[in-house]
Amino acid sequence: MAACASKGGCPSDYVALSIAPLSMILLLLKATLPYMIHKIPRPKGSSFWLVSVQVIASLNLVLSIVMALNFLKFRNRHWWRSCYLWAVWIEGPLGFGLLLSCRITQIFQLYYIFVKRRLPPIRSYIFLPLILLPWIAGATFIHIRKPLNYQCHMGTVWIIPVMGLHALYVVALIAFTGAVHHVEFRFHELKDLWRGILVSAVSIGIWVAAYVMNEVREDIPWLEIASRFLLLVMSSALVLAFFSFSISQPLVSLMSLRKKDHKEYKTMSQALGIPDSGILLQRESTSILDPNEPLDKLLLNRRFRQSFMEFADSCLAGESLHFYDEVQHFDKIPIQDSVRRIYMARHIIEKYIAAGAPMEVNISHRIRQEILSTNDLSHTDLFKNALGELLQLMKLNLAKDYWSSMNFMKLKEDMRMRAVDQELEHASGWNFSPRLSSVHCSDDPFQHEHSPRNSGCHNHDSELR
Repeated sequence: MAACASKGGCPSDYVALSIAPLSMILLLLKATLPYMIHKIPRPKGSSFWLVSVQVIASLNLVLSIVMALNFLKFRNRHWWRSCYLWAVWIEGPLGFGLLLSCRITQIFQLYYIFVKRRLPPIRSYIFLPLILLPWIAGATFIHIRKPLNYQCHMGTVWIIPVMGLHALYVVALIAFTGAVHHVEFRFHELKDLWRGILVSAVSIGIWVAAYVMNEVREDIPWLEIASRFLLLVMSSALVLAFFSFSISQPLVSLMSLRKKDHKEYKTMSQALGIPDSGILLQRESTSILDPNEPLDKLLLNRRFRQSFMEFADSCLAGESLHFYDEVQHFDKIPIQDSVRRIYMARHIIEKYIAAGAPMEVNISHRIRQEILSTNDLSHTDLFKNALGELLQLMKLNLAKDYWSSMNFMKLKEDMRMRAVDQELEHASGWNFSPRLSSVHCSDDPFQHEHSPRNSGCHNHDSELR
């Protein structure tokens, strides 16, 4: 037992090693399944890479414990088994430190967005390295002074400041969480923040207990074996509990397979409970649409908007119509409900306004900067100027092509048939619905034949840009 306690390879070590990969597999599945099952497009920006970095940091943390505490038995000692590589660098700046720094970065974003009601003044890819600097400086200092023995243990003089650095970041996590605790979050962000604090505090407690058992009583082999077994198993479970989608990707968090009350939310407006009917005319006219009417008035007609959006999508220029749709939902939220308005504004900015957004709209640099530098994300006129520019562009380009397209011909025929049905219904008192003329997009035999080449549209992307 004494030999395997110092060199590794004890039966309990291999039991712990069988648990650790299982937790890592579960973590990877938890991070990727929503995208694989629900076919969610991969988000861009910090909402994606911060979550990815947390997964990598979790893997590094568990792997550093495996290598630093002699879980595996090697015949020869290689340079890549260095205690300073695994116990100092990978466990610290690339493991626990990186994990806590990512969570602090996320809370920093929440604080500015929901408390200050503006986008953070510092980009995440700048803020994260800045708060990681103390870990890098500490790891560099330890590497230079080399206080570790052959078992990767350090004395009491060193363990106190090291654990103090771990505790400092947990305190910072608590401070930022306290600053946003009054916000009525919609996607369990506050619950996940407190869970992250609990997980971090428990991790430090386990490491301190393991240090006491390993460092103080190195002459008791079974105690050393038991402490490192507990350390790896608990760390594997804690990194799994620490992971969360809710802070960076609210919609993805709703698609967790653990939730019994799982519902399908395809849009942010559905997740926020914004009704759809209010953005359309309650009773739409069946008269033929007049192309001379203002476009914003025509877009209030449900059938026109759906037909126009299908045409725009077929021309690969539908982002402006989708932006219009989302802004209408944003405007429907009461001004007093600032939290829901901020959720929607943040979603619109990440999807349509930010540089490199998945559906970035073609607006002027001045208006884009006005939105990104706003002092109030819940302001009623936040997207007013952008919407005005896009409506003008659509009127000058996309709308002209639409009036001569097959989409408009189908819409005109459909509205004519509905008008006839209504006249017959009023005349005879019979209800002729469902009507054969009500053709859904998926059932439309022409839908898959219309490409940007033959749908009557020009390349508006090149025209607008």
